[in-house]
Amino acid sequence: MKLTRTPLIFAGGFLLLLVGLWRVDAAPARLWEGFGKLGWLVALMWPPSPGGHLADLLHALAETVAMAFMGSLLASLVALPLSFLGAGNVVGSWLSRFTARRSYDALRAVDSLVWALIFVSAVGMGPFAGILALALPDIGLLAKTFSEALEAADRRQVEGVRASGGSRLDAIRYGLLPQAAPVMLAHVLYTFESNTRSATIIGVVGAGGIGLALADRMRINNWDQAAFIILLILVAVAAIDIVSRRLRMKLIKA
Repeated sequence: MKLTRTPLIFAGGFLLLLVGLWRVDAAPARLWEGFGKLGWLVALMWPPSPGGHLADLLHALAETVAMAFMGSLLASLVALPLSFLGAGNVVGSWLSRFTARRSYDALRAVDSLVWALIFVSAVGMGPFAGILALALPDIGLLAKTFSEALEAADRRQVEGVRASGGSRLDAIRYGLLPQAAPVMLAHVLYTFESNTRSATIIGVVGAGGIGLALADRMRINNWDQAAFIILLILVAVAAIDIVSRRLRMKLIKA
């Protein structure tokens, strides 16, 4: 039955794709013209060049990575206590858990780019606005994943702490957290990795870092320097991805 439905599902998905492309006016002539302009831009990008600003670009890249790290750290520190409010094996009240979880959804529903626009207007341009813009939606995301990690913990370890005379706080400290901590740390590492890419995007709107440098080069049509900045971003994200993935695997297996 499932095999016979697969072609129908595929055909339905393909039909929806065609309707969607038609609705956004993705005509073949427009696509052909767009790819022609893209090829022209790629030609202008070669060969990539720092334009004599390598030190400044490396400093901007370091600022972006630091912004991602600080945003992830701030989010994880705030999300940890909030996550207990949404864990069913910590908070017994259904209403309290429901309220906490909907607050997680409210925080992570707004993208970091939107928060960046708000915080750039509120606190001014620079990395501080970027850190706040990254941290706010990540608080909701990490609080949700942390609470799920707490709920997935084995209750026998918690009951063992309580049976030995431990208090409720002792049960959380010695029963729940040791089980959930590796998963929580893995989520924090993944968030840092993701925020490195997001910090580049929000830099374009004034949050500082390498994204601001990229936007400036594109605005004045210095495409060779823009290509060099894009390569720097790719190398940085790839390096962080490799290190983060290895650390996550070690933490999960621990």
